[in-house]
Amino acid sequence: MKIHGLQKMTLLDYPGKVACTVFLGGCDLRCPFCHNAELIDGTAPAVMDEEELMAFLKKRQGLLEGVAVTGGEPLLRGAEMIRLAERIRELGYPLKLDTNGTHPETLREIIGRGLADYIAMDIKNAPERYAETCGLKEMDTGPVRESAALLLEGRTEYEFRTTTVAELHDEDSFRGIGEWIRGAKRYYLQKFTDRDTVPFGGFHAPADEAMERYLRIVREYVPAAALRG
Repeated sequence: MKIHGLQKMTLLDYPGKVACTVFLGGCDLRCPFCHNAELIDGTAPAVMDEEELMAFLKKRQGLLEGVAVTGGEPLLRGAEMIRLAERIRELGYPLKLDTNGTHPETLREIIGRGLADYIAMDIKNAPERYAETCGLKEMDTGPVRESAALLLEGRTEYEFRTTTVAELHDEDSFRGIGEWIRGAKRYYLQKFTDRDTVPFGGFHAPADEAMERYLRIVREYVPAAALRG
């Protein structure tokens, strides 16, 4: 497997752990506010291969407390991602996995086999605005709903999170999301931040007052919801 990026140490990507972050290329969504747009089509140059990553992780045993795998969309790799998770766990590392939820069959196997210790899943918007938020003309949200339901079963530690964009989210967005993930253990609202890597311009972060309003709405459904960042 090609590895498209490696952050050798982070205190942010894996809650409560000193970790490294592994970036995999390829994604089946085209979110116009994506911070990792260079990874979307999987054509970004690889920085190393899987064996080189394993060699790095072996050298960092006892120094790093976990490995976070993100993208792109890691679960797009299917069996390759499952094998990578197995190898990371064989080295004794807890694994945190980021996903957009579009591949519930792979997610189900990872959870069922206990290969991930923490899963962070993006909830892009309320169902009726999902395609728009993901940069698609239309979208079947069934797989995303299935993935959310898997996490809500509570068989592994998890969080849901929404990157909130002024042009794409409103109060109805968070009523819809709240209904969808009612009772979730963790849910975070985080402001969009513009960067050079965002593929399209014209997007803005909501005002602080709007974020507080959205949080109040969501807490009617998910009392543990919080703002992040």
